[in-house]
Amino acid sequence: MTTMTDASVREFKMPDVGEGLTEAEILKWYVQPGDTVTDGQVVCEVETAKAAVELPIPYDGVVRELRFPEGTTVDVGTAIITVAVAGAAAPEAPGAPEAPAEQPQAEPAPAAEEPKPEGRQPVLVGYGVATTSTKRRPRKGPQADVPGPAQAIQAELNGHGGALAEKARPLAKPPVRKLAKDLGVDLASVTPSGPDGVITREDVHAAAAPRAAEPVTEAPAALAAPAAAPAAPAPAASYDTARETRVPVKGVRKATAQAMVGSAFTAPHVTEFVTVDVTRTMRLVEELKQDKDMQGLRVNPLLLIAKALLVAIKRNPEINASWDEANQEIVLKHYVNLGIAAATPRGLIVPNIKDAHDKTLPQLAEALGELVTTAREGKTSPAAMQGGTVTITNVGVFGVDTGTPLLNPGESAILAVGAIKLQPWVHKGKVKPRQVTTLALSFDHRLVDGELGSKVLADVAAILEQPKRLITWG
Repeated sequence: MTTMTDASVREFKMPDVGEGLTEAEILKWYVQPGDTVTDGQVVCEVETAKAAVELPIPYDGVVRELRFPEGTTVDVGTAIITVAVAGAAAPEAPGAPEAPAEQPQAEPAPAAEEPKPEGRQPVLVGYGVATTSTKRRPRKGPQADVPGPAQAIQAELNGHGGALAEKARPLAKPPVRKLAKDLGVDLASVTPSGPDGVITREDVHAAAAPRAAEPVTEAPAALAAPAAAPAAPAPAASYDTARETRVPVKGVRKATAQAMVGSAFTAPHVTEFVTVDVTRTMRLVEELKQDKDMQGLRVNPLLLIAKALLVAIKRNPEINASWDEANQEIVLKHYVNLGIAAATPRGLIVPNIKDAHDKTLPQLAEALGELVTTAREGKTSPAAMQGGTVTITNVGVFGVDTGTPLLNPGESAILAVGAIKLQPWVHKGKVKPRQVTTLALSFDHRLVDGELGSKVLADVAAILEQPKRLITWG
């Protein structure tokens, strides 16, 4: 996490605050150059594809430089702040020239040019494992005849040997590839100077320098413009800014979009519906609110719906499973991490209650209350969104009757709960006003057939119609 750059200055790098994340956006700095910091002090807040997280500094000292402004998305492993450690020579005043030992840098920290670790897959917390645009690719050697150590190992692991080197792709980070594209530089023609044959920004600029001096009369404008005027302002928006607003897709919203697309086109979804009279359940909710054992706890219909789903899973454990594509196996889970979809200002997140199947009703109510409160405050931790097995999404809070929810990748079922409304209903042979709702259960048809899905949905409906079944079935 830290790197000693000289005898007195340390760099704090963007950590991987989740499992396999590759980048994070700096939302807010809590310190400025010249501020004194102590070990464990929070210096900034960042947003990943999973959640907003506060980052503490791991040592004492004085802030020398903030490498990136707020709103910047930074790769994991890139230095974001430098600190003159306590007990060393006093740092130079903010804004003063650096000592010769530390050359001014036109680009962000050198660590940003280091190749990222291999074998890490982006894991979208609350959405399971899904392919994203930030997924790291296996490394390949930059030259066909002289592969570096990393390339030779990768070639051997892939079983391609020399054939891999012949089709080798130059090693470079995405920002460097974009720079090369903008400058019209073919990376295959660039001589790398970085570790293990990695092409750096300096290599690309060096390769582009001769091209800038050449005539560009026949060069496409898209390639000629960056070399001729690299500081030219961005083109004006091609849409009416008075009538349209464009919001960049990033962070949680980007992760949600990618996960849902992956889910829709990976798992064959089936959705079943049932409309049920929940009048007795609503009465029980009111009674529980007055119960001394439930005082101070969040008691609402969602609590009993969650408990009903847990009982249904206990009666039909095969629904609590996942599909392992790599090994072609169905993984049966002997625990239930119950996910609750929550709408937040940063987008939809799905934190889950760990081992919900073992909790009593008061314990479940307490866990639900903490989950909702934390989500609304934007403080849900990455750990709270990992490992979900089954999810509930309550669209009824928006007045919606029902929907066809998409599965979270890695899960086999999701229950949507519609609005509870007073409706005419045949009760004991007579039409009476009753509290009615519609439930929708989506499931992965690869491992859940129609019979199993129908049994689970029917059990949930039966419990909500006659909540005493929580005791007789539970």
